[in-house]
Amino acid sequence: MVRQKAAKLKKNTIRWRSHEPTRLETFSDAVFAFAVTLVIVSLEVPKTFGELFETMKGFLAFGACFGILFLIWNSQNIFFRRYGLADAWTTALNGFLLFLVLTYTYPLKFLFTLVFSGNDLIDHGNHITMILDDQVPTLMYVYDTGYMLIYLLFYLMYRHAIKYAEKIELTPFELFETRSQMFLNLINVFIGLLGIVITIVLPSGLKGASGYTYMLIPLVYFIFFSRRAKKSKRLFEVTG
Repeated sequence: MVRQKAAKLKKNTIRWRSHEPTRLETFSDAVFAFAVTLVIVSLEVPKTFGELFETMKGFLAFGACFGILFLIWNSQNIFFRRYGLADAWTTALNGFLLFLVLTYTYPLKFLFTLVFSGNDLIDHGNHITMILDDQVPTLMYVYDTGYMLIYLLFYLMYRHAIKYAEKIELTPFELFETRSQMFLNLINVFIGLLGIVITIVLPSGLKGASGYTYMLIPLVYFIFFSRRAKKSKRLFEVTG
């Protein structure tokens, strides 16, 4: 029984084909580190309690941005560890991904500052309205488009890995998991597209509510992984 469990554990895992960071991964890490720096670099030492309170709100926004950047970095890191690809197409897709990360750093910070601080921001004692009602749809389109593009790139990267399945010797279980990740990234693309559609159809003054579309993610993930887990168990579980 112990040997069967060990065999199952060994079989139903994805091998890491890359253990040492390549120059491409090292460059990617530097870009992500720079993006995090851009998020926090504008924070200043508060001189009054009011500024301190506003700064604390800024840390909440920074935490949210850091969490998203970390998730993107971790997804990218796992991909390269699992497949070890460094061909021209993978490099191009990764380069575009890094470009998007840097491009969307400030929009992310603006969005989460708006969420945590409200539309009335105090900057050096001056009250500033961060965004007007007629500008909200544009902000949502920018955010939704970035979300779609990032997960579209991950979808293409996993799809490309499947094309190299024979060359990098993917096992049936590894191929199953690779397809699962490919489909999951495609689902996220459609969630971003749904956000754009909802923004379009909502009446003026309520378009910001399209952001609640992303609350579907936990439910969609739960349904997706539940179904894939059952299928994986049926196909790959060691019996006897």
